[in-house]
Amino acid sequence: MADTYTYKVRDKAGKMASGTIVADNESLVLQRLREQGFTPLEVSKQRRGLNLELTAKKVKLKELSVFARQFATMVNSGLPILRALAILSEQTSNPALAKVLAAVRGDVEQGASLSQAMGKHPKVFNNLFVSMVRSGETGGSLDDVLLRLAELIENEVKLRGKIKSAMTYPIAVVALVVLIMSAMLFFVVPQFKTIYSSLGGSLPMPTRVLLAMSDLAKKLWWLIILSAVGARFALMRWKATEKGRQTIDAFKLRVPVFGSLFHKTALSRFSSTLSMLLRAGVPILQALDITSETVGNTVLSKAVTDVQGSVREGESMAKPLMKHAVFPPMVVQMIAVGEETGQVDVMLEKVAQFYDQEVEAAVDALTSLIEPLLIAVIGAAVGAAVVALYMPMFNIIKLIQ
Repeated sequence: MADTYTYKVRDKAGKMASGTIVADNESLVLQRLREQGFTPLEVSKQRRGLNLELTAKKVKLKELSVFARQFATMVNSGLPILRALAILSEQTSNPALAKVLAAVRGDVEQGASLSQAMGKHPKVFNNLFVSMVRSGETGGSLDDVLLRLAELIENEVKLRGKIKSAMTYPIAVVALVVLIMSAMLFFVVPQFKTIYSSLGGSLPMPTRVLLAMSDLAKKLWWLIILSAVGARFALMRWKATEKGRQTIDAFKLRVPVFGSLFHKTALSRFSSTLSMLLRAGVPILQALDITSETVGNTVLSKAVTDVQGSVREGESMAKPLMKHAVFPPMVVQMIAVGEETGQVDVMLEKVAQFYDQEVEAAVDALTSLIEPLLIAVIGAAVGAAVVALYMPMFNIIKLIQ
């Protein structure tokens, strides 16, 4: 699991700087700082504790995109950075973001660069955001970089919205089935049990199973709820571990129906992020490092990390990508052409646009496919319970005799 590390470094000009960075271990922090041209002086793990800065309300991606776009407009208009930060901190409706912007403004006022000040708040400004701002400061194109960041975050919000829209309907239907079946087991089935007990005789197997399930639910409902809560808690704890995260992410790529959607979403995020970083002038090794953190799937993240190692040894990007089946041949060939023509960022942007369209088409296809399937599931579940209840009715005369 990634931790937050505090660091003190010296830049090429000999100036001291400090901040925080999120990484899996201390060696990765040192490596990342050296790649950015800093000389590390001190690195230590930040103690875990109550995050007073964001306990009241988290900063949403939509709010961050609005901030980036407004900030870009102000910088482009010639407004000083300190004044722009003051205005944005006052007008935002999110108190957590307002507090962070005020802290950033204070650090900049004391002589820190904007990227260094933002780097002290990794819960709001991740490595991608900070690196892009640093490249904008270095190249004198902060407004353009902020606009690209706003567009990237807005695309991420749209992407998450599409995933949620594809997942909401199945979850709602499953919840409805659970609610209906629970109502039948707790209230409807016991009424039939009283009737059948007074009649005597032998009941069909499906009816006996349903009555047993009803008895079990009424007697051990607290244990069922406790088990469900415990299972969810255990799953979340396991997911927080490195092995659990890798297993779940690998399963998400293989799961029927939704696996293709998750895969295309991760490829779109990889392509758009790496394209924007390279276009902003971020060094390739640093760009790959940031992309591996933000791609959203540990399978792709591990593949990108392997590519980073190969590139560090002097190889091209396309060659090591071929070794990972998670990257389709089309993506590999597009990157290869981009390396040959010197337009890797352009090719990656085209790949991102292609997979954005693929995700949209996949969501539409899933919606049209899932609706009839889930209706059939509801009908089968409720219908089976009703048939099991009414099967003895067909034999009611024999029971009375």
